[in-house]
Amino acid sequence: MDNTVTWFEVATDDPEGAQQFYGGLFGWTFDASEGGPIDYRIIGYPGSPQRGGGLFNTKGEFPSHAIFHVQVADVEQKCRETESLGGKVVTKIIDDGAGTDFAYLQDGSGNLFGIFHRR
Repeated sequence: MDNTVTWFEVATDDPEGAQQFYGGLFGWTFDASEGGPIDYRIIGYPGSPQRGGGLFNTKGEFPSHAIFHVQVADVEQKCRETESLGGKVVTKIIDDGAGTDFAYLQDGSGNLFGIFHRR
């Protein structure tokens, strides 16, 4: 699954409003993520056991956004490659306390996307 888009994230300072909006529009359900220090809710799809997205409560500390995430074998290596290709590392967290390394990156045009690796 490495180098594949396997996750998306909706980030907002109004997670209850986002749950109401996306739940009403698509029938998505939301479950609190276990572990880790952040308010992160896992998105479920009607009639499917698949989980492929999350709702992140920014608490006003980050701008609202919706982005895709690519699963990678090594977050640190991909951060170095991003910079060598003209992109930028916006945020990098190695070991989020729940067994995931991740980073927010920008391509050369400034488009935000995420990478992650679950240990």
